[in-house]
Amino acid sequence: MPKFSIITVTYNAEQTLERTLQSVACQTCLDYEHLIVDGASSDGTVALARQYQQKTAEGRVVIVSEPDHGLYDAMNKAIGLAKGDFLCFLNAGDKLHNADTLMLTAAAASQDTGVIYGYTDIVDSEGRFLHRRRLSPPARLTWRSFQSGMTVCHQAFYANRRIVQNYDLRYRFSADFDWCIRCMKEGERLGLKNTFVKATLCDYLSEGMTTQNHKASLMERFRIMARHYGLFTTIMQHAWFVIRAIR
Repeated sequence: MPKFSIITVTYNAEQTLERTLQSVACQTCLDYEHLIVDGASSDGTVALARQYQQKTAEGRVVIVSEPDHGLYDAMNKAIGLAKGDFLCFLNAGDKLHNADTLMLTAAAASQDTGVIYGYTDIVDSEGRFLHRRRLSPPARLTWRSFQSGMTVCHQAFYANRRIVQNYDLRYRFSADFDWCIRCMKEGERLGLKNTFVKATLCDYLSEGMTTQNHKASLMERFRIMARHYGLFTTIMQHAWFVIRAIR
């Protein structure tokens, strides 16, 4: 059975972290480590993480709290620490869907698996189901699938350690989009296959994004798509996005 590295990056996340920790602690599959990389929070985030660490098996929870240069810098730090066969990033406030999520994911893994992926549910701040994520993962996922947007939620994307690369810090808001594409390109180069788990793997916390950051994220995604798929293809794809939105 593969070992998983569940990575949670935090900064002043005291109000949302508890549900994330509980969703990992209740897993029936115990072949995992939980890396909590904190950006020197000034609230009770680290104390909460320490309490969680004390209640789990020795060595299973690793906590690092120190200043960083933002979300993706902290994720790169976590990649350097990870010892699992598959890596998954689970933000504070997000949850593994149920107690059998890692077991389901493990059952889909093999030595020639590049990415394991599944569905994502959107939930509110109380953890109540709102709706399934609008973009639905395809039955056959390749790096070209992301021409249609972030077709698989980052938190429902388990990447083989062999294909994991660092996040590109040139992108402040959409480095995860670029990262998923590059991981799958590497998996294709190595001849690995991606496996679709036809189940909800993640409950994603619905949070409002400021208009400014949302626009900046969209601009970054355009640049990322142009880099991987070409400018003409990206322009045509965005024309389709507009038509789809109108329809």
